[in-house]
Amino acid sequence: MKLVCAKADLLNGLQIVSKAVPSKTTMSILECILLDCSGTEIKLTANDMELGIETLIEGTILEKGIIALDAKIFLDIVRKLPDNDITIVTDRTCKATITCEKSKFNILGKPGDDFAYLPDIEKRDSVIVSQYTLREVIRQTIFSIADNDTNRLMSGELFEINGDELKVVSLDGHRISIRRILLRGSYAPRKVVIPGKTLNEISKILSGDADQDVSIFFTDKHVLFEFDSTVVVSRLVEGEYFRIDQMLSSDYETKVVINKREFLNCIDRATLLIKEGDKKPIIINITDGSMELKINSAVGSMNEQIDIDKYGRDLMIGFNPKFLIDALRVIDDEQITVYLVNPKAPCFIRNDDSSYIYLILPVNFTTVS
Repeated sequence: MKLVCAKADLLNGLQIVSKAVPSKTTMSILECILLDCSGTEIKLTANDMELGIETLIEGTILEKGIIALDAKIFLDIVRKLPDNDITIVTDRTCKATITCEKSKFNILGKPGDDFAYLPDIEKRDSVIVSQYTLREVIRQTIFSIADNDTNRLMSGELFEINGDELKVVSLDGHRISIRRILLRGSYAPRKVVIPGKTLNEISKILSGDADQDVSIFFTDKHVLFEFDSTVVVSRLVEGEYFRIDQMLSSDYETKVVINKREFLNCIDRATLLIKEGDKKPIIINITDGSMELKINSAVGSMNEQIDIDKYGRDLMIGFNPKFLIDALRVIDDEQITVYLVNPKAPCFIRNDDSSYIYLILPVNFTTVS
């Protein structure tokens, strides 16, 4: 095999597919990136058996061939080569020679036949969204998935399609994030749970261009995302997702309209007094026209007041400040509405058309003076 391509194109392609290279594995072939020049295009592929990424790059194939190269070594070499054309030549012993200007590397690869190829997904009935929309909906929900595999369903996000609406849901047992977006077309009902890792990696690759689309294809066990010159295939999380509708009550005793930036900045200042690992709550006291926020820790104490519009009863309630910050950071509205029932019930932050809903469970607290 022999090929020539620009360093920038090769580096970009390697950085895209390397997101599917496992950090730990007992199968050494999975630590490799497949360089496939057996056809008319230069194709790079990585696969950890749960997530697979394939991308095409520009270049010239002078001799056809295929080889699997250690992902870390290959990426590190290309990253540090001069900004010029790179030539890669392989021989029958799977030795790869990588040259650029006066630099020359020889590394051993593995036969391409040993590589775990991506599953063959039949591309039918795609759901189309813009790259911007998909990246935003992931950003606005991904923070509330569980960060461990104790419950696999909590480590993924529900993608539920009904007609022209896509609903994305994530939860970790302490909070729920919901985003609803309108699709350009109407589609048959479908519910799948996509691993959070997959969505995280996709959001890093997407350009975020509102004029560029992503085509999403589903099977019983896999989801495929196709955009630009890249294909991402992932296993779905099996099992029935949690029934959250019963948790989303529209009842409330207290309704607060507040400036989001003021609210977020105030909570952010309060966290200066919380050491890492400390679970001190922020206590919110809601009265007519005013919200008082208090925190009391071993480092010190703070209280601050914010002007609000309040409807309903006075209320004092405590929250994990991180959970409030995570939700507020991804809301773009200048004014937000918070709905509360009592100090033991979750609060809801949602807009009028419920295109976003953030549910946060309160925490117990000791009143501070």
